[in-house]
Formats: sequence, C-alpha cells, structure tokens
Amino acid sequence: MKKAWKERSILPGFGLSMGFTVLYLSLIVLFPLSAIFIKTSGMGWADFWATVFDDRVVAALKISFGTAFTAALINAVFGFIVAWVLVRYSFPGKRVVDALVDLPFALPTAVAGIALTTIYSQNGWIGKLIEPYGIKVVFTPLGITLALTFIGIPFVVRTLQPVIEELEKEVEEAAVSLGAGRWRTFRSIIFPALLPALLTGFTLAFARGVGEYGSVVFIAGNMPMKTEIAPLLIMTKLEQYNYAGATSIALVMLLISFVTLFVINLIQWRANRRFTTA
Repeated sequence: MKKAWKERSILPGFGLSMGFTVLYLSLIVLFPLSAIFIKTSGMGWADFWATVFDDRVVAALKISFGTAFTAALINAVFGFIVAWVLVRYSFPGKRVVDALVDLPFALPTAVAGIALTTIYSQNGWIGKLIEPYGIKVVFTPLGITLALTFIGIPFVVRTLQPVIEELEKEVEEAAVSLGAGRWRTFRSIIFPALLPALLTGFTLAFARGVGEYGSVVFIAGNMPMKTEIAPLLIMTKLEQYNYAGATSIALVMLLISFVTLFVINLIQWRANRRFTTA
C-alpha cells in the first residue's frame, strides 16, 4: 500500500502565504495609490488637462524625469566600475571605500543637499575652481543631476556586487585562452551575465531619483520653469490646499513611472531569458 507523502514546509502553504501577500501589498501599495485615482477623478477632465498640461507642470516633470534618467545612467556606468573594483581587487582601504558606498543611505537627504550646495556653490571648494570655466552647478539642472547621482549610486553598486562575486573567473580565462580579447570577453561573457542586475540597479536609482525631494531642493534653487522639480510643485499645491491639483500631478508621475519601469523590466526579462537560454 502506497502512502502519499506531502513535503512539509517551514512557511505556510501557498494559499495562506498568497493571501497574506495580497493583503499586505493592498494595504501598503494598492490602497494608497487608489486614493490618488479617486481624488483626481473628482476634478473633471477639463480641470485635469488644464492642470497637467500647464507650462510650469510640464517643465517640472521634464526636469524630474530627465535628471533622474541621466543620473541613473551615470550611476549605471560608474557604479559598475565601482562594484567591479570592490569585488575583483584587493587594495589598502578597501573596507573604507566599501563603507562609503552606503553613506548616501545613512546620510539624511537634507544634509546631503546642504553639503552639495556648499561645496559646489560659487564660493565652495569645487565651485570656485570650475566657475572660471563657465561651469555652474548650483541652481541648475546639472546640480539636480549631481544630487540624484549621489543618492543613487548605492543601488547600482549593491545590486551588482553579488552577481559579480558569482561570476566564474575560469570562464573568462577560458575565453582568453581561446584567443578572445578583453573587449570581446567583456561583450560576450561578462556583460550579458551582468545586464539583468545592471538594469535592476538602474531601475532602483531611477525610481529613487524621480521622487527625491530633500537633497534636491537646496541645490536646485526651485526656480519655476528652470529648476523646479515635480515633487516640490506637489508640495506647493498642498500648501495652497489645492489637493486635487497635487494628486493630478502625482497621478501623472505615477503613470509615467509605471510605464517606464514596465519597459525596463521587460528589457531586463528578455536579457535574462536570452542569457539563460544561451
């Protein structure tokens, strides 16, 4: 007589676990986001379009998403180099450098904004050196990009480090022994393996940059049509008790962020699938 043995799991079964998952995500994510749709729906289409297509709102959205994308792209390049150095090389002070990567996580965003503004202002340590060359950082989109790069670098480095550690050096050595140069080894072996993790780090840095407020308001100068970011514009409308206008801008940011993240995740899924089937 055969007995059907069911493998016991430490965690609850799928049904109970799935129920807790849906409930938790609903309370933390879905319900708050649905409030944005509900609040905005009371405006009417005419008021909604007039709000979101206002020149000041459009300029703020362009600045927020443009600088966040640029900063995430910069972090994707240099964050990869930092992660590679920290994993593949041993050098004096390595632990200190590794700890510095997490500093933007621990440092309050307002402190980061004040520090960057002080350093890159016209009288700052770095600002007075680049001012004669016509390079102005504070109160420009360049300053916003710099602040977002500062707070986004840990996302890329910490995402790439575990993946780089799992790469087998023997595969790279085998490629070199078969006549592949450094560029071909990187392009054919290293980069495809790291691309999904690199896209994940890019996505996290981009998402953090879009909603960043504390480190940006000091260095941006908050000049309408020039350096005003969308989160600050939302705060301004809330202070004016224009809740519908604030939620309408938040809704647009939510939709743009969702579409952007969906496209990035789709590219990541295809890259991961191509690498696993190769």
